[in-house]
Amino acid sequence: MNHLAHLYLSPPTVEARVGNLLGDFARGVVTRDLPAEVREGLENHRAVDAYTDQHPDVLAAKRLFSGQRRRFAGVALDVLFDHYLLRHWQDFASTPRHMFIREVYADLQRGEDLMPDRMVEVTRQMIRNDWLNAYRDLENIGYALDRIAGRIRFQNRFSGMIEEIELLDPVLEAHFLSFFPDLLRFCRSRDGCGV
Repeated sequence: MNHLAHLYLSPPTVEARVGNLLGDFARGVVTRDLPAEVREGLENHRAVDAYTDQHPDVLAAKRLFSGQRRRFAGVALDVLFDHYLLRHWQDFASTPRHMFIREVYADLQRGEDLMPDRMVEVTRQMIRNDWLNAYRDLENIGYALDRIAGRIRFQNRFSGMIEEIELLDPVLEAHFLSFFPDLLRFCRSRDGCGV
């Protein structure tokens, strides 16, 4: 799962939201030195990722991609699933999307002192460029995936993956709609989940 989903699955506190997002920036972070609620958020992030990576719908969705891009299918699905969450927001959330995102941005700004430097830099870009709302547009998913492809340090064929996504959109969306309720049930069965 990507940023929006991890924040959605977090309890609505500054510390928990920082922790639930920290999983993407935790390299070099000494976990035992984190405040308890941040550490619990990080553990939730990791549990959500582990559950997601093994889910039959996610595995089936990955197999839909061409051989040349399948290696990056997990990355693509993480970002794409944020798009589907936005597309179906009213089915999963009682708080209006714009209010949730505004609250999350405010909490991330308040929690900068809990973040490693790279996370501060990225969350500032996220807020300034309104990434979470931008994911509503499938074209912006393509831009995000191309930016990720540009940061990969070895030659790859990840760029342009949106072309496959556009062709597979209905079936990928169906896999998301089958998977996400299972993820919510899994998350609710754990301490440290906010939904």
